[in-house]
Amino acid sequence: MSENNMNIYEALAIASENEAKLLSPISEYVDKIQKKIDELRLEGTDKVIYYQNHMQLTKEDKSLSKGEKEAIRRDDQAKLARAREVENSHKDEVAGLIADAESYIKEHFDREYYGPVSSTCELLVKRARDSYQEKLKELKAEHEKEMDAIRSKAGTGASQEEKDEKYVYKNKIFDAKVNYQKELEAIKDHRHEAFSQKYHMIDLLRMSRFSPSQTLAQRWENYKYSFDRKQFLLKNGLYIVILMVFIGLCIITPIVKNTPLLTWNNILNILQQASPRMFLALGVAGLILLTGTDLSIGRMVGMGMVTATIIMHKGINTGGVFGHIFDFTGLPVVARAILALVMCIIFCTCFTSIAGFFTARFKMHPFVATMSNMLMIFGIVTFATKGVSFGAIEAEIPSIFIPKAGNFPTIILWAVAAVCIVWFIWNKTKFGKYLYAVGGNPEAAAVSGISVFKVTMMAFMMAGILYGFGSWLECLRMVGSGSAAYGQGWDMDAIAACVVGGVSFTGGIGKISGVVTGVMIFTALTYSLTILGIDTNLQFVIEGIIILTAVTLDCLKYVQKK
Repeated sequence: MSENNMNIYEALAIASENEAKLLSPISEYVDKIQKKIDELRLEGTDKVIYYQNHMQLTKEDKSLSKGEKEAIRRDDQAKLARAREVENSHKDEVAGLIADAESYIKEHFDREYYGPVSSTCELLVKRARDSYQEKLKELKAEHEKEMDAIRSKAGTGASQEEKDEKYVYKNKIFDAKVNYQKELEAIKDHRHEAFSQKYHMIDLLRMSRFSPSQTLAQRWENYKYSFDRKQFLLKNGLYIVILMVFIGLCIITPIVKNTPLLTWNNILNILQQASPRMFLALGVAGLILLTGTDLSIGRMVGMGMVTATIIMHKGINTGGVFGHIFDFTGLPVVARAILALVMCIIFCTCFTSIAGFFTARFKMHPFVATMSNMLMIFGIVTFATKGVSFGAIEAEIPSIFIPKAGNFPTIILWAVAAVCIVWFIWNKTKFGKYLYAVGGNPEAAAVSGISVFKVTMMAFMMAGILYGFGSWLECLRMVGSGSAAYGQGWDMDAIAACVVGGVSFTGGIGKISGVVTGVMIFTALTYSLTILGIDTNLQFVIEGIIILTAVTLDCLKYVQKK
């Protein structure tokens, strides 16, 4: 069979035989060194590993008594100590042999083996591409010939025959494309397998303890090998577009406003604004994991702001609640601040618990339950306060709880602490595992013994605690000025931040890092557009487009999995 008539798979098979000959002297040299290392490790490192494993297995063996376990442990420790002595005595010699083998691999592997393999793969890729293009031309010529023959008949059934021929032609093109992609995949597999040979040898030499540069090289190769452009754009397309928008804003703002956008002060302002919103996004993220949502976040913030401002108000409150004027000036400043925080958390948690109960007990959609909360909270707070703003809080309270260290706003540290705590809850506790399980498949979770009711209630209660904390921090940041209308639109910001950050409405999918990213994106975008002087209403339009795009991409990923 000539080289031109040989298909890609046959060419790869022949290339593999030739490349095995190129690899053989390298493998033989390294194998000789490996045998010496194995002999040196036999009574040292191998015994160390054996006795460590044996002690662990003995510890977990329930058939042995405590005395028997202790006797075995003492015996193993004595043998382990002797094995470590042998290991240490051979340590320098083994390190020298490994260095010799790695030096030889570095000098010969790429030049004598992997380089020729890569060159062969490049040639095969070109041949596969040329063959594919030639196949398309051939199919097109055949299709045109068939169409001409059909048209020459000029019969009553010619129109249907043309449709059938077009359908067959499309199928043939599709088959040719699939075959071409399979050939490219086979070539890529061949190249990757050749690359892996190097680290297979190093793996045996080092017992899987790679150096940082070796680990990095493998990760980069594995990333290139598994990279899929379509999936990459599907997963990161929105971030790329938003990044391009930011770059555009950074270019436009100095021209239009004569001020740079990316300054240290602006970055700190963005982080400061994002800090209270981080609490809200972290709260609603847990509900979205359960395929839920919360429309009452903005009203929770308004309620929290009013509550905190009344308690921490400077002097006697000028406005009343249900006609009653509160006066907390008799309490120490710190006690008033802590009382305000506790009351914010209690009020917010009570309302989220109500929504959680109806969601968990009666299978009510969270949209309905939280919408009812939204209406009730706004109605109660507005009626009770007559819509009055309660003015400023004691100026010294923010300086106590969120002081500035130079120009650095320490409110950011509260947000960092919240992120760390929620990350721990999501990833290191049973509740976190149950949260993902119930969000992914509540029926399967219930069958496996997980209480869906308890998990749902705990998610809503945790959201309430975070809302309360976030509204309290916002009150400190704004130095009061609490009113029922405060926080309008914050619910959409929090939900949008979660969606953009990859917390899926399909349930059971999401990471804390994504939530943080989403909050930072939306806060920075809002701040940038405000500096540029974009109307608030147009900002809502932009936010809506981003949300729609994010949810669309999320749905596409879900459809592909299905």
